[in-house]
Amino acid sequence: MKKTRQTPPAAPAAKPTGFFGSLLSRENIEAIVIAVVLALFIRTFVVQAFKIPSGSMQPTLLIGDHILVSKFIYGVGIPFTDIKLFDVKQPARGDVIVFIYPEDEKKDYIKRVIGLPGDTIQIIDKQIFLNGNPWHDSFGVYTDPVTLQRGYLNGNRDNFGPVTVPPNALFVMGDNRDHSSDSRFWGFVEINKVRGKAFIIYWSWESAFKNFRLTRIGRLIK
Repeated sequence: MKKTRQTPPAAPAAKPTGFFGSLLSRENIEAIVIAVVLALFIRTFVVQAFKIPSGSMQPTLLIGDHILVSKFIYGVGIPFTDIKLFDVKQPARGDVIVFIYPEDEKKDYIKRVIGLPGDTIQIIDKQIFLNGNPWHDSFGVYTDPVTLQRGYLNGNRDNFGPVTVPPNALFVMGDNRDHSSDSRFWGFVEINKVRGKAFIIYWSWESAFKNFRLTRIGRLIK
């Protein structure tokens, strides 16, 4: 009886071992890709984190506050365009918003909405007038006792207008009224440049890794 020569079975492909081997397994790679895609989706369409770098919104927001901004509330923006879909609501007077700075679109600014489309805004000796009537400025803080008149450096700060807010635009100001670069100096914010509404402080420190302000964590932004 003739004997047949049996071919030994092929050796299984070598699998990576150790920490990096387990990290690069197919299941882990899929999980990492899904997590990255989900994080990008949330950041683009749902919520985004920002850090407050200046004192223009004091005392509402302090330097070193870390905030979350709702991006879908004013509509879902299509990346790399000014188009927004599924508007939940339009910005309202008093909302604290993050928007693309009109004079440098690489920067984001945060201010409070004062004037809506069609509103007439005037400031006389630090008093804001809305459509001809004094506006109760419940959030504004004035720390400089000096009132600047027109014609002086920074004269728009305390005496301004009247101006009418154009369609699809907003007039915004910082809560720290005497120390804020806002619509008094560089004009209106286009609504389609609004990134979202600030709604909560999730972390706060005066500087990196020191002077934690734990009492501010979880504070809603009004």
